[in-house]
Amino acid sequence: FSQSHAPSLDPLPMRGPELGVQPDDIEAPDIEHEPKQEVLENKNVVVQQVHIEGLGRTKEDLLTYEIAEVFRAKNLIDVMRKSHEARQKLLRLGIFRKVEVVIDTSRGADALPNGLDVTFEVTELRRMTGSYNTMVGNNEGSMVLGVKLPNALGRAEKMTFQFSYGTKETSYGLSFFKPQPGNFERSIALNMYKVTGQFPWSSLRETDRGISGELSFPVWKTNQTLKWEGVWRELGCLARTASFAVREESGHSLKSSLSHSMVIDTRNSSILPKKGGLLKIHQELAGYTGGDASFLKEDFEIQLNKTLFWDSVLSASLWGGLLLPIGDKPTSIADRFYLGGPTSIRGFSMYSMGPQSEGDYLGGEGYWAGGLHLYTPLPFRPGRGGFGDLFRTHFFLNAGNLCNLNYGEGPQAHLKKLAECIRWSYGLGIVLRLGNIARLELNYCIPMGVQSGDRICDGVQFGAGIRFL
Repeated sequence: FSQSHAPSLDPLPMRGPELGVQPDDIEAPDIEHEPKQEVLENKNVVVQQVHIEGLGRTKEDLLTYEIAEVFRAKNLIDVMRKSHEARQKLLRLGIFRKVEVVIDTSRGADALPNGLDVTFEVTELRRMTGSYNTMVGNNEGSMVLGVKLPNALGRAEKMTFQFSYGTKETSYGLSFFKPQPGNFERSIALNMYKVTGQFPWSSLRETDRGISGELSFPVWKTNQTLKWEGVWRELGCLARTASFAVREESGHSLKSSLSHSMVIDTRNSSILPKKGGLLKIHQELAGYTGGDASFLKEDFEIQLNKTLFWDSVLSASLWGGLLLPIGDKPTSIADRFYLGGPTSIRGFSMYSMGPQSEGDYLGGEGYWAGGLHLYTPLPFRPGRGGFGDLFRTHFFLNAGNLCNLNYGEGPQAHLKKLAECIRWSYGLGIVLRLGNIARLELNYCIPMGVQSGDRICDGVQFGAGIRFL
């Protein structure tokens, strides 16, 4: 019985008359099949033994949690279902290249008349694997080289070294990941990294060297993450023409922060969903565990999707965030929010709206952005399930604002300032889905509400990324 497809009675290898199957039944008339299958499905069985064959460096106690439910099966269909679920759990560990399942009648001196043995035949991944691929970020591309040690200590631990060279960012890092046995959603991760990025909209270059530790766990229908991060940041000017405001920010700083994030995701796809919703809430507190930076940062993301007539989808999104300085020291250009570009407010250049100095954009301490989209199939789609299903046309309306706030004025003054000078745009375009990883957009944009200092992209605009408004 191979579990590479949904459970089925036909390919199940069985022996013996105890379960109501005789060799001569194979050629029996069709009228005989239905009552015999009914007996087979409803017959009470006992799973006496579960074997795992093919183990090398994997510790058996890890797998005990993943296969425990198989012993609780009461009938044959239940055994097949729970065996399939156990197979999926074993594959999810990321330590096996292949897992197959065989169900057979029990044999031996202690075999029961209705006893079954379940065997999982596994093929472990190599001790070290390498990868080479390209990655699409928010309007940038990267070449990624990686070396991975899956199952490093025998209990689904994973060590990864990754080097990335991109159009705006170069990075390398070493990470260690360990799940909790029996509960893969609970895990810890440790990271060491160095990232060098270029931000031409701010004439800024930033190099981060840091370490971090994460604890991830589910609570009800949410995924929660607690994180501590310590990072040494080096800011410098990208060009000689950088403004004085950017030069003033240059230098070294140390940030130590605690953060928490919560995610509820019921979408059927993260790239072009047809139904479901998303809620992300993130908060970060810096300064209380050391370092030069002191602030409280809050931001959120909401998305709702609804399928309409003719395979069209209506999607609504809302982003927002607030950065509160703690103490007398102002916030850093590296911590502020940025808005605008083909992945957020379309029709504006990348991160080129809001506070700026001599053409360099400095970011803001408060922002909001909303989007409304209508996705429809291509007018001449070449049939369902074909290449045309990767494309969608969309009509969009985006709006938002980014500004600095005077924290002595109170919440009402902040809301009033965020409601002033709203930038917005509308247009239409074509969306291409790149698997479930990223998407490309080619849009015709009409920007409106343009303020002094904003850079616009009136007309055709191209965007690539994994997170879109």
